Amino acid sequence: MARKAAIIGGGVIGGGWAARFLLNGWDVAVFDPDPQAERKIGEVLANARAALPALSDVPMPAEGQLSFAATVTEAVEGADYIQESVSERLDLKHRVFAQIQQVAPDTLIGSSTSGFKPSELQERAPNPGSIFVAHPFNPVYLLPLAEVVPSPQNPPAKIEAAKEILREIGMFPLHIRKEIDAHIADRFLEAVWREALWLVKDGIATTEEIDEAIRMGFGLRWGQMGLFETYRVAGGEAGMKHFMAQFGPCLQWPWTKLTDVPDFNDELVDLIAGQSDAQSGHHTIRELERIRDSNLIGFLRALKERNWGAGKVLRDHDARRAVAFHDAAPTGAPLVMAQMQVLPGWIDYNGHMTESRYLFAASETSDAFLRLIGAGMDYVAGGHSYYTAETHIMHLGECKLGDRLQGTLQVLGADEKRLHIFIRIQRGAEVVASLEQMLLHVDMTANKTCPAAPEVLANLTPIAEAHRALPRPEAAGRHVGQRRA
Repeated sequence: MARKAAIIGGGVIGGGWAARFLLNGWDVAVFDPDPQAERKIGEVLANARAALPALSDVPMPAEGQLSFAATVTEAVEGADYIQESVSERLDLKHRVFAQIQQVAPDTLIGSSTSGFKPSELQERAPNPGSIFVAHPFNPVYLLPLAEVVPSPQNPPAKIEAAKEILREIGMFPLHIRKEIDAHIADRFLEAVWREALWLVKDGIATTEEIDEAIRMGFGLRWGQMGLFETYRVAGGEAGMKHFMAQFGPCLQWPWTKLTDVPDFNDELVDLIAGQSDAQSGHHTIRELERIRDSNLIGFLRALKERNWGAGKVLRDHDARRAVAFHDAAPTGAPLVMAQMQVLPGWIDYNGHMTESRYLFAASETSDAFLRLIGAGMDYVAGGHSYYTAETHIMHLGECKLGDRLQGTLQVLGADEKRLHIFIRIQRGAEVVASLEQMLLHVDMTANKTCPAAPEVLANLTPIAEAHRALPRPEAAGRHVGQRRA
């Protein structure tokens, strides 16, 4: 039976939390008095369904059930975890916590607050020890960080339980040991935001020029090394001490206005808003969200390949789900192993996806399956691998720029040395190509076939047995030029 998460407040952040839990197999109940909440969350969920699976190399769990509650009480009844994401008004949050704890006094309540300390949230609460900060970043369904901030009133065991729930849904709980206004990350963002406002107000830079300075330079470094590791590298072979000695004196220079705030008046608001409209107004917000998500997927996949930064969180989440997958009885259905989108470099002069990219899509699908059964890069590093000995491809449809594809895999047969698979590349329910492959297990040092490792066979065999009950694909075993049935 799926566990239940209650989401109180269904805006951008609450919708992202709902999507994150749903796509990781939790049932979700949402309460939000906004009459447009169901539409808004539906749009966020559509973006998440297209994006989050593209980060996974392990079959996603069955999506949970989404419901919309008429009251806070209805939403939280029977919940295993509650996430509060209402507006940043302390009095409103206090009222919400009081309503929640009338029916769920002991259930964990994470708050998405970006500024309030947990001790402020806990004031006058019936059970303050169940309330803590779990501050995420938009889009919640892709970015793993959640700042977990307790107060002395939170029992350590409860905070550890909350962190484990966050890990289960693929997040990185950063435990902040001492509560402080705005936690850690938003204090950095506030400093950068304040300086940016001055640069625009003083006519030094436009909103677009500031964004270019970030995304063309240090933003790329921060995304994979953070602040201190970036500066350690900047210090050269002498390291951080050299960097501090070299750039420390500039801290005394008037480079920034961090202790001063520009007048936040209509003139400044209109200046910023006007420049932002000129910069990005040709895109709708939903278009910008999809562009953002697609770019984030590319960045995160690159980090995942290198097991670095946020990519390590994705790998760890895959490993968790792989264990859960093998612990459960494999289902007799083709496995969804890859999510892809047809990119500009994938199409030919006819405007169609090229043959090499169908093979690439199949390779992404089979590689994800090999990782699932324990024959990934670590296994290859140990001197063993599966080599593709034969491939037969059938083109059944045409893919064009922007099409979203998924790769499914069915095991036709397997023994200790051979793996016979059938891959379907699908656009929705339509199969646009199928590929039948025979893979041989190889000792890479001896360059000859050999039995796969027992742990790999232990993962593979139950899947092969479950797939034996599936209908054999009509295209399996066909030769080139053979007429279709």
